[in-house]
Amino acid sequence: MRVDERPVREQLTEFERVVRLNSVVDELLRRMEDLPLPDCWLAAGALFQTVWNVLSDRDPQAGILDYDINYFDDTDLSWEAEDAAISRAAEVFSGVDAEIQVRNEARVHLWYEEKFGTPCPPYRSTCHAVSTFPNCSSCVAMRPTAHGIEIYVPYGLTDLFRMTTRPNPVLAPERVYLEKTRRWAAEWPQLTVLPWSAQPEPRAAGPQPR
Repeated sequence: MRVDERPVREQLTEFERVVRLNSVVDELLRRMEDLPLPDCWLAAGALFQTVWNVLSDRDPQAGILDYDINYFDDTDLSWEAEDAAISRAAEVFSGVDAEIQVRNEARVHLWYEEKFGTPCPPYRSTCHAVSTFPNCSSCVAMRPTAHGIEIYVPYGLTDLFRMTTRPNPVLAPERVYLEKTRRWAAEWPQLTVLPWSAQPEPRAAGPQPR
């Protein structure tokens, strides 16, 4: 049975196995336990693009521009506080051969409209932010916990294992989806890119944005 046809629990197990084939992802997950940032997750491109690479028989790191470490701290929305978090992360991830981007999702609403031309209501958590990413397959995040790896996939993994991009029009404008999918289609020609008019599938069972 193909992975996209398996039960959700089996898809989650396979997802973790596949993304850990990327040695950078594996190392970041190991070191995140030492990163003192609240509600901290590894998210988006580093994860779903690793899956695309493995499904395409490519190097797991091919075409991945950066690795997103997203956290949520609404106790201090200053740039200075976020910059201090970036510095702490640089120490924890010292020696990892990758571009690592650290972002406080509690601050996104302060700059989002200027960059993308549409207002962004304040997020409530990192998972809330992840659930608004423009492509449903990019709405993925994972983090180490005392009980193992926690995975957040509000739209499930079926599209991801089918190498299909589906728009998630809850926040980002159409041009953002189109810009991203143009690059992805050039990098991963096997992708099926659904048009902006396509609708997200029903949310998968599991944790919802807090």
